Formats: sequence, structure tokens, C-alpha cells
Amino acid sequence: MSTELEKYYNKFCEEKRLTRRHGYVEYVTSMKYIHEYLPQGKKETIKILDVGAGTGRYSVQLAGEGYDVTAVELVKYNLGILKSKKSGVKAYQGNALNLSRFEADQFDMVLVFGPMYHLYTKEDKVKALKEAKRVVKPGGIILVAYCMNEYSILTYGFKEGHMKESIRNQKVDDSFHVRSKEEDLYDYVRIEDIDAIDQAAGVKREKLIAADGPANYMRTVLNAMDEETYQLFIQYHLSTCERKDLLGASAHTLDIVRK
Repeated sequence: MSTELEKYYNKFCEEKRLTRRHGYVEYVTSMKYIHEYLPQGKKETIKILDVGAGTGRYSVQLAGEGYDVTAVELVKYNLGILKSKKSGVKAYQGNALNLSRFEADQFDMVLVFGPMYHLYTKEDKVKALKEAKRVVKPGGIILVAYCMNEYSILTYGFKEGHMKESIRNQKVDDSFHVRSKEEDLYDYVRIEDIDAIDQAAGVKREKLIAADGPANYMRTVLNAMDEETYQLFIQYHLSTCERKDLLGASAHTLDIVRK
């Protein structure tokens, strides 16, 4: 994985992103579905693997709730912050494409919330999902996050004025699908791309969720809301985030699949 990615995360604060109002929508939504699909039983016996854990926004919270949490993070800077929290999370440096330190069929749930953003080919995305599938127990759940194509086209392309240059530089194809390379840092997909990845990895979808819905488009609006109105927005989002007519335009989607 590139040094450029490390340089980026040395400057970018993922911790703050998920606590800002637009990011908190994504966090609340993801946590809702994590809890929905975690098995019942003694929390200390339920094993969760967080692949691409960042600074531990999810893994630290889940460990604090009593679950047995293991985290893998590529970027040393993020890993250092995660370890400094002394949360009980077992944290390792590692890559989503190679989880060989873990035996097969040992986790109840695997979270893959960051890696697909930074894998630029279908083959690598399938490989990452197959590795998650290998280490989760039979019947176990994998939650996979993706950055969506239309959000990039509408915001970076049209709103921020980069569309003409993106077409000239062949960063966007004739169907307005982003063509990302490693130096672009992020990759963007459409629902049919996610469908193809699931099929190639041999997993069965439970649900596909608009993790943040319109929140990223509404950052300044959300920031200006009073708290009561903001809580109403979260209620609205949670009541609509499974609607198929909203999925593709969300900045992030959450694909919930079963082994």
C-alpha cells in the first residue's frame, strides 16, 4: 500500500470526521446495524474483527461494551492512536488483503469499513472480501463500507468544478464512472460494482444501507441546525437509509453480507 496513503492519514483526522455532524450520521447508522447483526450471548465470548480500524472509533466503542475486539490497521500513525487509548482492543498492523495471522472461521463479525476506499481494482476488493469471509465463522456477518460514485461526481466533479478536467484526464469514463488510481487515494463504486464483488467473493447480501444518505451534501445545513432538529434529521435518515431510491446517491454505503 502506498506511502501516499500514509502521508494522507498522517494529516487527515478520521477521529474528528466521525464526530462532526455529517460523520456522526454515518457512525450512528453503522453502529445501529452492527448491533442488529451481532449474535446474542455473553458479550465477552463474541469476537469482532475490525479491518482497517483507523484510530478505533468503532473497535474502542465495541470493546467498551464488553465485546472481544481485534483490530487491524495499515497506517502506523492511526495504529499508535488506537493503542494509546488502552481500551482492551487487540491491535495489529496489517493489510486487508492478507489476514493470514488469523485462522479461518474464528470471528462472529468482521468490519471492513476503510479498506475498500483505497483498493483500486475489483480483484483487490474481492480478495479483501474473501479474506474477511475466510476468518468469519460459518453464518457470520461481514459489514463492508464503500465510497459511492455519484457523490464524487456531484461534489468534486460538478460542485467543486473539476468535471471538465476529470474527463480530459480520463479520470471519468463516458458513463461518468470514476476511474481511480493509487495517487487519487480514494476509489468510488456503483451498486452494480458492489453486487459483482459480492458475487465473486461468494457471499450473500442481507442488506445494503445508505450509511450517511444526504448528510455529506448537507454539511453546512446540519452544522446550522439546532440540536432538536438535528436529532429529527437522524431519525429521518434511520427511517429511510434502506430505501433503494436513496442508496446510490449516498456518500457511503454499508453492505451487510453473510458467509
